[in-house]
Amino acid sequence: MSQPFENLPTTPRSSELIDKAFSRASRAGRAKQGYEAQSSMLQTAANILSDNLENVVTEWPDFDDLDPFYRDLSDAVIAGETAIGSEDDRGVDALRQHLSEVTWASRKTADIRGEYHTKLRNASDVDHARKLRKQAFARLADVVEQVAESLLAIAAAREALRDLPDIRPDEPTVVVAGYPNVGKSSFVNAVTRASNEINSYPFTTTEINVGHFDDDHVRYQLVDTPGLLDRPPQERNEIESQAVSALEHLADAVLVLVDASGECGYPIDVQIELRDALAEQFADVPVLTVCNKSDRSRDVEADHYMSVTEDENVETVLDAVVAAVDHEPELPFEE
Repeated sequence: MSQPFENLPTTPRSSELIDKAFSRASRAGRAKQGYEAQSSMLQTAANILSDNLENVVTEWPDFDDLDPFYRDLSDAVIAGETAIGSEDDRGVDALRQHLSEVTWASRKTADIRGEYHTKLRNASDVDHARKLRKQAFARLADVVEQVAESLLAIAAAREALRDLPDIRPDEPTVVVAGYPNVGKSSFVNAVTRASNEINSYPFTTTEINVGHFDDDHVRYQLVDTPGLLDRPPQERNEIESQAVSALEHLADAVLVLVDASGECGYPIDVQIELRDALAEQFADVPVLTVCNKSDRSRDVEADHYMSVTEDENVETVLDAVVAAVDHEPELPFEE
């Protein structure tokens, strides 16, 4: 499954919808005369408003059907990067309320269309029909203006979500963690063979780097999240914690890099404390400890030792990661 929000269409403002509906209605009315002109104008304006409002809602995926990674991540992003909702009701729940308001507006404009078609059929003359049509237009505009804030909120959510990383939850995923400057990016670059294969995406308060490598015809994802998994959990804010929770759904293994040489600027005992916290948080998947820069120091207990800069044991670590994930590809059903 690809990124579920990247193809969401632009959400129109209320004023744009009203202008579009009434200008199209005016052209439709000029093509006819008398009662037919007023009826055509009403039909055109109401249809445009009802259909466009409905499309705003139906273009969104059902959050309950999303993979848990994208469901939790979108909740964190909406709560953290938009002004949608209140302190007690933020994220996806707040967005759903705005979508519900727009659904109401779509149905209400359709109801007004039906109500005034009946009135137009019973109009005493053309002037009366024109007054009724103007009255309907005023009510249609009022309904759309009532959901102006909801349309703005939905537009803000779309902007926040459309650039989320294109991560495939059905592909085996390795999350790379550890303090800054321990060599995470260097490792990901080395494993994916070229830095131009690394894609960076906005990710709550930071960004996420995603690379890929193939092993035995299986594509693996490597996810490096600077700013999230490079410090203790107590230093993350609420939104960052939600983003990490989303990663818990995604990870099939966690690779924690440590630097025993001290060049990264963090004492080794602090690095191990972070490793332990990550092992507790990602308790359902294998967590491997890898001492990088092992050509300078191996003074730490680790599962593996490597030096990315010296190209020592990088493939060994990669093999260990593949073994830890233990991915079994789905095979075609055989009779």
